Amino acid sequence: MKYALICSLILILCLGIGIGISLLIRRQTKLKKKRYVFLFTSIISIFLLFVCFFSYVGIYYHADSSVKEYLKSSDSVTVSKISSGYYFDGKGSNKAIIFYPGAKVEYTSYAPLMYDLASEGIDCFLVKMPFNLAFFGSNKANSIIKNYDYESYYLMGHSLGGSMASLYASSNSDKIDGVILLASYSTKKLDMDVLSIYGSNDGCLNLKEYEKNKTNLPSNYKEVIIDGGNHAQFGCYGKQKGDKKATISNELQKKYTISEIIDFFNI
Repeated sequence: MKYALICSLILILCLGIGIGISLLIRRQTKLKKKRYVFLFTSIISIFLLFVCFFSYVGIYYHADSSVKEYLKSSDSVTVSKISSGYYFDGKGSNKAIIFYPGAKVEYTSYAPLMYDLASEGIDCFLVKMPFNLAFFGSNKANSIIKNYDYESYYLMGHSLGGSMASLYASSNSDKIDGVILLASYSTKKLDMDVLSIYGSNDGCLNLKEYEKNKTNLPSNYKEVIIDGGNHAQFGCYGKQKGDKKATISNELQKKYTISEIIDFFNI
């Protein structure tokens, strides 16, 4: 995975720099005892690791100001702040979606999608991930399933969030009834209902990996390509680096996405 590789490279780089600086200190100060070199290496490497890591995760896509309206309750949807994120409680009572956000995207960016799905009868849980990376919170669904009582749970995720949702679903098929992938793919076998949606103008989704990993999906999975849609417009966080320009509005892409999900749920 791309983000796992980046984190690993940061770790290796910091360790290498730490060793280099420690050896330089040893040479300049004539420290001969190995334990001092090890101590300096550890301290410098850990310090650099913290600096590099938090610098990296500190830069992320922020939610548009418009999402604030979707974090308020209305007559049709009750929005609650919970320990794992937000709970969108609509008119539905037997099925729920647990949503994993995309990498380095503020999780509230997906509030409009969650709110509108809840208003259509599918309750939603919007999960806040550590450091805005689902890579560090793939098991976040556990606490929700444990504390709520729905007949069916579906995992949905955008980009990296979709891959991490699939990873959880693959290992917990007894708890999960289906997976919805938004501009994403599963690196593990899924023996359940799967809906895959992406935009024709997506510039961030690795289509080569997407095609290769189709073998992990069941034979009856459904694929939908939204004409004119792109990567970022599954959420509300503006333009994303590397993405192509959408030829439809954010609102229309959301509308098409919701329509396909409702059809998937047979509502």
